[in-house]
Formats: sequence, C-alpha cells, structure tokens
Amino acid sequence: MTAERLDGKRIASEIREEIASEVAKHLALGHSQPCLAAILVGEDPASQVYVRNKERACEKAGIAGRTFRLPATTTQSQLLTKIEELNQDCSVHGILVQLPLPKSGNDGKGFDEREVLDAVAPLKDVDAFSPVNVGLLMQGRHRFLPCTPHGIVQLLHRYQISTSGKQVVVVGRSDIVGKPMAMMLAQRDGSCGSEVANATVTLAHSRTEDLAKICRTADILIAAVGVPEMIRGEMIREGAVVIDVGINRVGDRLVGDVHFEEAMQTASAITPVPGGVGPLTIAMLLHNTLLAAKLQATNNL
Repeated sequence: MTAERLDGKRIASEIREEIASEVAKHLALGHSQPCLAAILVGEDPASQVYVRNKERACEKAGIAGRTFRLPATTTQSQLLTKIEELNQDCSVHGILVQLPLPKSGNDGKGFDEREVLDAVAPLKDVDAFSPVNVGLLMQGRHRFLPCTPHGIVQLLHRYQISTSGKQVVVVGRSDIVGKPMAMMLAQRDGSCGSEVANATVTLAHSRTEDLAKICRTADILIAAVGVPEMIRGEMIREGAVVIDVGINRVGDRLVGDVHFEEAMQTASAITPVPGGVGPLTIAMLLHNTLLAAKLQATNNL
C-alpha cells in the first residue's frame, strides 16, 4: 500500500479564494476592510518568516495586514500596553501575538505568556487562545476555532474523510493543537458538520504507557508532539489516515513528527511536511479575521 498525499497547500488555496470572495462582499456592504495586527517581539528567524507569510496571505485575500515589530528588550508592561492599544483601535479586527516570545525578553526575566495572551480582547482573539473563546469551544458554541485544528477539520471534510464513529488518536496535549483538536472532534457537530465530529478520541502524551499500542488503535492518527519523526511505521494501523502537524528542522531537512517514508507504506492517506497542515493554519487565521470583522461590524450597528 502507498498512501495518498493529502495536499494541504491546494486545500488552503481553495479556502483563501473563498475568503477573498467573502471579503469583497463584506466591503461591498460598506464595511471597513478587515485588519489583522501581528505583534512580533524579537528576531526569531522562524517567526520572521511566518509573519511575512501572513502578510502576503492577507494582501492576497484583501485583508489589511499590520505588523508591529518590537525589540527583544521589550518589557511585559510595554507589550501589554501595545496589546491594549490595539484592543481599543476600532480599525483593527484581529490581534495575534507571534509565539514563541523570546526567553531573554522582559528585561531578561522572560514573558508571562499566559498573561500576554489573556490580554487580547476576546472579540479580536483570532488565534482562539482567550479563556473566553476556549470555554465557548468546550461548550460546543464556539466563536473562533483554533487555526491549526480547524484547518485539519477542513482538510478532512474536503477530502471526504469522516471521523464520525471512528477511533481518533491525538498525540500531543498542547493548548494550541492537541487539546482543542480532541475537543473539536469529540463534539456532536462542528464547523463542517457532524461527519467531521462525533469521534471517539484518545489524547495521548509523554506519559502515555505503550504509546505505540495506543497509536495502532487509530483510524485517524494526528501527530502534534514536536519530536522529529517520532511516529514510526510500526505505530500506524494498516489503512489509517495520518495527519502530521509537526514541522522540525533536522540538518538541512524539514521533517514532521511522523516518519514519512515508513508511514507511506502503512497508511491510506497522509499529510506531507511541508505542504500539509502548515498552509491551512494561515488560511484559517484569515477566516477568523474576516469573522472577527463581521462580528464587530454587527456589534457596532
């Protein structure tokens, strides 16, 4: 068996075209241009590339992109002040703070990341990190959905891969991917309907005993652990769908959390790295920015 490659880049392009069309309709109704403000602290090279990609994606979708680059010497207080300025700026509809924040920042003390993310107004929280938005998601009445998990849901939906009644194993329990991914797939309904929901979900992590055995129970295996090629071929059930969220640099190569060549021989379908989940994350960020603009336009009527 050779697995089908799930082309996240193509699906993201489809979604971005849809968003551009919706932005044009939004503007035609007389509303202001949706605006995404990104705050980048320090000089992390990967973050610099990611923010530039967001800027280009915004431009193509008709969304205004504003980037605020702050030095690594920025203090916690200064960063919170900038966030509050953007909270109060009615021309800004979405705010994201690029992670990770530099460990050497805040006068060398490191940032309180949770306090920083909590400072973003819930109606502008397009990353869906606010406890308000996380709570709404938990109750099945989401406002914004976290970008990477939502991108995965869109990918499964558009490839007509159902999770309803299936065994899904999510490896990794981060607040950004693992936990919300498990929560979304366990709901009765979701953004793409009941077929990409209603799963029986196992959330595995570093303390899971016999991880390989747990992974082999999965009809759909989602790897979001941040360890290069940790998931090997023998950990994958024959015919399973594998979603690789990881992106890790090993020497001059970019690899995922799954050993791609081994997985190709066992899985029925798999996302490549790069070109799999990554482009979908940015597409869903644009989706959330447009949604934020619509919600704020409604609230201002």
